Parts: sequence; structure tokens; C-alpha cells
Amino acid sequence: MTTNKPLYDIPLASIDGKPGSLADYRGKVLLVVNVASKCGLTPQYEGLEALYRARKDDGLVVLGFPANNFKGQEPGSDAEIRSFCSTNYDVSFPMFSKISVAGDDRHPLYDTLTAAQPAATGEGPMREKLAGFGIQGNPAPEVLWNFEKFLVDREGKVIGRFSPDVAPDDARLAAAIDAALKG
Repeated sequence: MTTNKPLYDIPLASIDGKPGSLADYRGKVLLVVNVASKCGLTPQYEGLEALYRARKDDGLVVLGFPANNFKGQEPGSDAEIRSFCSTNYDVSFPMFSKISVAGDDRHPLYDTLTAAQPAATGEGPMREKLAGFGIQGNPAPEVLWNFEKFLVDREGKVIGRFSPDVAPDDARLAAAIDAALKG
């Protein structure tokens, strides 16, 4: 694992391979989500896209980070992921190149996110659901599974973290986003 850097200083690449960072979204409220194309939660793409379209003019940006950390549920290349998201969910929110969000090769972005918010709102049911499938979820502060969500305020401070099964339209997430947009 690497040393935590300020969130805006962490180098990233778009799903098209263009270099950048979260500084490109400075002044916006960010919802950072690790995504996967072959997960039971993959239909959340639809809700994430609806949330983005509904709130982008208010200053919210949903950011998708494909990751293959959980049972190989994101095996595709960046081009395949981009095509899947466009074809199946008409995704227009920014997507990034595939990264690791857990384990020894975890990307510095996720080092910073998990250090800032070590516990997720709503975690219990998802952990129990995974156990029911015989899957031992990662212990906190690691990301539990695909579609975990981190909320970042307009100044780049991580202010919330939500379990993978907290849907994009969940009242807890909506309230946190509303507060961040007003703040």
C-alpha cells in the first residue's frame, strides 16, 4: 500500500486512457463508486446514471472506477467496459481505467478514501448476504464489494461511505448528497 496523498493530487486515467486527477472535478460533490459488469449489483449502473443526470446541474458528479477485485466480476478491458456501460446502461458519467480497490495492489485513490472513511453506512446486510453465499467479505476498512460508494465534498474531503447494497436512490445517500450540495 502507498502513502495517502491529497485526493486531488492522485494521478488517474480515464477509461479512454487520458491522464487526469480528481482535481478535474474540484468544486463539485463527487460520488466515487467501484463498479463491475458481472455482479448482482450491476443494475445499480441504471440508478447511478439517473442520479447523475438528475443532480449534475446541482454540482454532483458520479465517478465510476471499474475493479476486478471481487470474484472476477470485472474481467473486461477498458474498451469492453466502456462498451458494456454505454450499450446496457447509457452511462454518461465519467468512467476511469480499471484499478484495484482492495488488497496489496490497492490504488492510492482507495488508500486515501478508505483511510478517510474506514466504515460504511449500511454495511451489515451486504456482509450477511455475502456470507450466505459462502463469501468472506473484506474486513473494514477495506472495500467490502463492488458498488461501494464514497461521497466527497466540494473541497475534496471524504464525508461519507456507503455499503454496496445502499442503492443510488436510498434515502440515506440522498440526504448525504443533498447536505453536501448545500454545504
